[in-house]
Amino acid sequence: MAKHQWTADSNHSEITFKIRHLMITNVTGKFNSFTVDAETEEEDFMTAKANVTIDVDSIATGTNDRDQHLRSPDFFDVNKYRNITFTATKYVSIDNDGSYELYGDLTIRDITKNIKLSVEFGGVVKDPWGNTKAGFTINGKINRKDFGLTWNAATESGGVMVSDEVKINCEIQLIKK
Repeated sequence: MAKHQWTADSNHSEITFKIRHLMITNVTGKFNSFTVDAETEEEDFMTAKANVTIDVDSIATGTNDRDQHLRSPDFFDVNKYRNITFTATKYVSIDNDGSYELYGDLTIRDITKNIKLSVEFGGVVKDPWGNTKAGFTINGKINRKDFGLTWNAATESGGVMVSDEVKINCEIQLIKK
């Protein structure tokens, strides 16, 4: 079987997250700089050796002060931990339409946990310029405290400023090298 190399098409991919703020609304953020590299047998993504590296300093929530706080030692501590990484470890098909569960090792602040993500495979197509591309919608959630992101503040009403649960949402378009 032929091996194929893939990389993220950064113009058509995004890694975003949502977290509850004051327990009444969600705040959305994204990472503007990341790489995705995969190797597959033929075009079978259930065989992929996939790695993601996210530049934590590229975090963007739409508010500069919040972004600076997220870069600080209270959260990601970008001066000490430059990257978030994810390495795929297992794929489990859940139905015949290309949906599957993706398991992998997520590392944040040098803490690694195996997580599960839900993947919707959009298919493989050739674009008008002859490039072969594959598309994926990926969703999951983690507990930020599992990765040493423990900062919080109490509110006057007895609640907390930031929820523990972080929802992950990705749109990834890979291009065959």
